[in-house]
Amino acid sequence: MMKKRILLVEPDFPIPAKSKNHKNFLPIGLLKIASYLRDNRIQVQLVRGVPKDLQKASEIREFKPKEIWVTSLFTYWASFVKESVHYYKKMFPRAKIVVGGIYASLFSRDEVKEYTGCNEVHQGIIPGAEKYPPAYDLLENANPHPIDYQIIHASRGCERHCTFCGTWKIEPEFIPKESIKDEIHLVKLVFYDNNFLMNPYIENILGELMDLKQKKEILWCESQSGFDGRILLENPHLATMLKKAGFRYPRIAWDGRYDEHPQIKSQLDALREAGYRSKDIYVFMLYNWHAPFEEMEKKRLKCWDWKVQIADCRFRPLSQLYDNYNPRAKEGQPSSDYYIHEGWTDAFVRQFRRNVREQNICVRQELDFYSSSCEHKKLDRGSARVVKTLKGRRSKERFLKARGIRDYWFPGEVRYPL
Repeated sequence: MMKKRILLVEPDFPIPAKSKNHKNFLPIGLLKIASYLRDNRIQVQLVRGVPKDLQKASEIREFKPKEIWVTSLFTYWASFVKESVHYYKKMFPRAKIVVGGIYASLFSRDEVKEYTGCNEVHQGIIPGAEKYPPAYDLLENANPHPIDYQIIHASRGCERHCTFCGTWKIEPEFIPKESIKDEIHLVKLVFYDNNFLMNPYIENILGELMDLKQKKEILWCESQSGFDGRILLENPHLATMLKKAGFRYPRIAWDGRYDEHPQIKSQLDALREAGYRSKDIYVFMLYNWHAPFEEMEKKRLKCWDWKVQIADCRFRPLSQLYDNYNPRAKEGQPSSDYYIHEGWTDAFVRQFRRNVREQNICVRQELDFYSSSCEHKKLDRGSARVVKTLKGRRSKERFLKARGIRDYWFPGEVRYPL
């Protein structure tokens, strides 16, 4: 008897080819669904975007799927979902096309159907697929870019209802796991939990990871969404457990006002006391949002004082279906191209991003000034270190100018758009 065939589609999202198999962009939902469908005797094929050559297109046509499941990511990438639906509807006019994923779960089913032209909409996760490992074998180009890490969940959902986040709508129930040790089969782990520390069994989870780390059965762990610093502040011993479990590049969020900096510093202190270097710690910052440019600069300066890096996140409304921001635009862009908060301007958006980027370089390289010469290693490290020993801005400037450096900037000062 012929098996039912389902084609799994990741739309042609604007992800660089070299990043297709990066841990931040892997279509993990589709890969877990693939394992789930296979276990239910359903034949699957995965396609990422549209076929780029005639041979691939021919292989897809020969597959003859009865259903086509198209995933979605950010709401502002909805147009790529629409393009995929139209493409595969034309290729397989009799197949049922189902759209799922983040965008599909944040808009109403009727809105998604009307915009994309699909037949059905699936909202939220597929519970039955949760227990299955991702079908990494379906990934194309995995040989030159091998998947040597494992994506894993210790929980689903988040009990916080942050207004800028859609997690609590997509996964309304917080579902924690008591144990994950039997799920681990690779030595590098990337946790996709929305709030890893919120798990009531977190000490047991970390205990398992610490044991595996001690036995050298895992090398390192990362938490893609970072750590809830408020929980860390209430339970500072968790920072030590995270360090012993092999978590690297810890991230906390500073979404609130500048005057919250004492609490943020305490969270960072907990991580530093656990053994993390300041320059390996990141602070998530949401900009182009309620806090104006001037307040975001004050927050940036605090991070400079603390010598931690910033993971800047440009705000886009969950209700917006487009984002045509071009970071390399020379003339700037209007608000019709991308969302610009009423308290911000295109110039402010670009300047804050530039300030953060160049400050991060200084933090990583342990420099107290930025210059493209340093970034591209055209200034010797000895000269760069001398600048740190000089007192006063004028002394530093004279030294840099004497060596032909004109594009210097000291991150300890506010820099506005020209």
